[in-house]
Amino acid sequence: MSKDPRVEAALNHWAPRFVANGIPLTDFQEVTASIERWEDWCSAWADRGAIHEEMGRQALDAGYGLSAGEHLTTAGVCYHFAKFLFVNDVEQMRATHMRAVECRNLALPHLLPPGERVEIPYEGKSLYGILRKPADIADPPVVILAMGLDSSKEEMGAYERLFLERGLATCTFDGPGQGEGEYDFGIRHDYEVPVGAVVDFLEGRSDVDAGRAGLWGVSLGGYYAPRAAAYEKRIKACIGLSGPYDWGAVWDSLPDLTRNAFTVRSHAANEEEARDLAKKLSLNGVAPEITCPIYIVTGKLDRLISYTDAERLAAEVSGPVELLVIEDGNHVANNRAYRYRLQTADWMADQLHAAG
Repeated sequence: MSKDPRVEAALNHWAPRFVANGIPLTDFQEVTASIERWEDWCSAWADRGAIHEEMGRQALDAGYGLSAGEHLTTAGVCYHFAKFLFVNDVEQMRATHMRAVECRNLALPHLLPPGERVEIPYEGKSLYGILRKPADIADPPVVILAMGLDSSKEEMGAYERLFLERGLATCTFDGPGQGEGEYDFGIRHDYEVPVGAVVDFLEGRSDVDAGRAGLWGVSLGGYYAPRAAAYEKRIKACIGLSGPYDWGAVWDSLPDLTRNAFTVRSHAANEEEARDLAKKLSLNGVAPEITCPIYIVTGKLDRLISYTDAERLAAEVSGPVELLVIEDGNHVANNRAYRYRLQTADWMADQLHAAG
């Protein structure tokens, strides 16, 4: 039996991301080999997540905090990938997502350095994030990590580590239409609004230097971060990974999984309404407002967002720009993570004058 085209699409576009962001290779191979129908995607990944969760809870009970943190983080990543595009069954998706959140929250006190779940006031309710600070550094600069369409804060440990090792605090948050934020708030094009709320929150903290705040965004977050940096001038440096220049312009070429997820997470009544919102997610006329330093990464083999979008953004910004085009990189170049992850972390540390 041939695999469901939706399963094939998920693997063709995102396979390297799973392993680069914390899924053990054998888990990836075994779970994906077992799935024929998209309807079985969420439960198959949740079953694997449960194995790691059980080991994490056993380690907690035995007093092995470091091991518990690692097992529970892996469980959270498994549960995240169970739900990442599973919008065809929102009830199942949300229940699995809550398991990801629970496991990551249980892991946070046992990480090196530890993490703190934070609640960020936003439009009368809250957005949720994870704040981590490098050890033995007072008032570190802070990098705000912005998610894409199908990522969430529970997936971001691999990226957080790179900044933390370089003396930068991290504030990874789920914005509108993302992770925990997707249930109360739909996607919005003016992402400077939620980013502004995060900076406001950080300015109220005494343990990070919000005057040295950077912003990082991945995939659709590679649109959100530059957009926010254009208008939220408290952002001192920005990294954009494989973001679209104009989401509406690529709408018809996107996988069905992606369009469906955008429709659900934008709280649109139908795909036409979602398409209308997608047209607002454009950097046309916005890019020249970006005056802070920006580092843009793209892969020439990206089949979701053409590398030419990154080239156009780089040509139009008004501030200092670094453009890295990875010749054999796929979407977010996760198949060549070593070509940009360390380099962008070093760059951000330089821009924010980190002490690490």
